[in-house]
Amino acid sequence: MEYKNSKKAIYTPIIIALVLVAGMFIGRNLFPQKTENFNFTSATEASYNDKINAILQLIHTNYVEKISVDSLTEIAIPQILENLDPHTSYLPPKANDEAHESLDGNFDGIGVQFNIQNDTVMIINTISGGPSEKIGVLAGDRIVTVNDSLIAGIGISNDGVMKLLKGRAGTKVKIGVKRKGINDLISFEITRDKIPLYSVDVSYMLNENTGYIKISRFAGTTYDEFMKAAAKLRKKGMTKLVMDLRDNGGGYLGEAVNIVDEFLPAGKMIVFTKGAYRKRTDYKSTENHSMIDVKLAILINAWTASASEIVSGAVQDNDRGVIIGRRSFGKGLVQEEFDFKDRSGVRITTARYYTPVGRCIQKSYKDGYEEYYADIYHRAYDGEFSSADSTKFPDSLKYTTPGGKIVYGGGGIMPDYFVAVDTSAYTLYYRALTAKGLIYRFALTFADKYRKELSALKTYDKINTYLEKNNVLKEFVTYAGNNGIKKINKIYVFQNMLLIHV
Repeated sequence: MEYKNSKKAIYTPIIIALVLVAGMFIGRNLFPQKTENFNFTSATEASYNDKINAILQLIHTNYVEKISVDSLTEIAIPQILENLDPHTSYLPPKANDEAHESLDGNFDGIGVQFNIQNDTVMIINTISGGPSEKIGVLAGDRIVTVNDSLIAGIGISNDGVMKLLKGRAGTKVKIGVKRKGINDLISFEITRDKIPLYSVDVSYMLNENTGYIKISRFAGTTYDEFMKAAAKLRKKGMTKLVMDLRDNGGGYLGEAVNIVDEFLPAGKMIVFTKGAYRKRTDYKSTENHSMIDVKLAILINAWTASASEIVSGAVQDNDRGVIIGRRSFGKGLVQEEFDFKDRSGVRITTARYYTPVGRCIQKSYKDGYEEYYADIYHRAYDGEFSSADSTKFPDSLKYTTPGGKIVYGGGGIMPDYFVAVDTSAYTLYYRALTAKGLIYRFALTFADKYRKELSALKTYDKINTYLEKNNVLKEFVTYAGNNGIKKINKIYVFQNMLLIHV
């Protein structure tokens, strides 16, 4: 008879070993280091922490081969934390730096957005107020050399470009660019500086009284960006606002709370948090309420998470506006960050947050990390993206808002108005186009070819009219055909650009 080990039997010794390494790592990096002598004859009486250090010391001084504890740590820590909850995580130094950069709202660099097109670094845009814009670098310029070394036509990667162009504020880098209409390379010496990253992607008027603001994440500058955008729209006559939080994965709790505060009268609950080692903390609205008279609608989808769900939940539970779209992700856990001396860090879940009526919208993670993130695909398979009726919540998770609206906890924010996902545009033709990256490549080529005309168009309607007048769809179909993808049915194609900042 063949016997097979269970997963538990296989993984338990590994997890125990990882815990031992983790204890040593955290003790060494988070707390003052001290030297201890261990009495191994009385190991059974040693404290838990003494056992960890004792075993590691035994391995260090007795193991058959020399072992790097640091390298074991980098492997072990993420796997240990993965067994707590899906959002408790370890970030190595580089990843931790990038996470700070994204949420703190700035980084050090030359201030351009670029894309590698035909093995050449093409500048998509210069960041307003950045060092590149100030000295005359233009969108459409191709970077051919960096510090007199050729980078065009050599297969350079995005990471390679960023390593060359990013750097500490105050340091200098020299680039040589090719510009249309000029035969020789143009040389620029750029002094790197702090470059702002924006989280309010776009804001404009949909009609004479309805504004639209899209927030991509809740970073350190999001509240200020939102208030500036809202003020401009108010001057243009905004009395209604569509706040787009689709695909917004969250960020800083405080930024989300501050934005909600502008829409509520004083004294209203926005969110509260509590955990085993964290006392309950209430976040209530203040006297700010500068947007109290603006009608509000919030757009959400399955990738709306965390801080975005705090905003959506607070608005819904206070009967302050309407939520439109599909059920949100379902992240109701709060993380605190602990940084180590080597610039790595760990984000540990310390509390759950609860919407004003008391619901926790955290979805279950009892089946493990992979199933937790696969939940979105299960929803799609089960028909949730097409029908609101496919989502069922037990009565034990039912809550009632002050206005009498029924809402549910236990797995994301259910919208007040469901909008089914539009699958009509996702054809075999569209899939072939995206697989080869032709939509993005064409967009870059088209924008570069007609940059002067496009830059003069200041509104969505004017741009749309220009594209229709010049039959850009027909031009694209021809372009795709020349690149091996033939038109097979009627299409409507939309694609967001991925812009890389340096």
